[in-house]
Amino acid sequence: MSNDLTAITEYLLELDALKLVNRRTYIDGGARLENSAEHSWHLAMACWSISRSFNLDISEEKLLKLALIHDLGEIDAGDTFLYASDRSTAHTAEREGVKRLKTYPGNGVAELSELWEEQETGDSLETKLLKAVDRMLPFLHNISSEGKTWRELGIKKSQVLAAHAFIAHDFPEIHSWMLDNIQVAVQEGWLQDS
Repeated sequence: MSNDLTAITEYLLELDALKLVNRRTYIDGGARLENSAEHSWHLAMACWSISRSFNLDISEEKLLKLALIHDLGEIDAGDTFLYASDRSTAHTAEREGVKRLKTYPGNGVAELSELWEEQETGDSLETKLLKAVDRMLPFLHNISSEGKTWRELGIKKSQVLAAHAFIAHDFPEIHSWMLDNIQVAVQEGWLQDS
């Protein structure tokens, strides 16, 4: 690890590039698109709050680290939309981006790749919560914006159900809330009923 402040600050600017990666999620009821850095912060806060609300026996430190690094690979790879027809190469490109960041001069987080890999492929309670909330937040923004992204891209109820089905096993309360809101979204015409 280096204590060269020039290298450290250059690395911090490299991380800052996550702010330039726009997602397809509208925030503030549809005012503008969210960027990946905003999403990572929101995910960290949401995971922390939900873990306490649900009284989960987890490592908050691990959970927050996983949330903060989970989208770092998007600096190089960009964001892959959840409902994209082909998401098969997204993780490979992101993994390479994280490897590049790990070896970047000025990086003080030696375990960066290991943490990213854990959030990507792990099955700890921290990882399961992270994955559920990572899906819940864009869903919440779609509900808040009256399905703006769903309507713009012609997303169907079946796509949303398939993308969120895994949540039912580990967090049935979250999944039930989503199902209720999917029904509302279909009734309101925000989501295609097919």
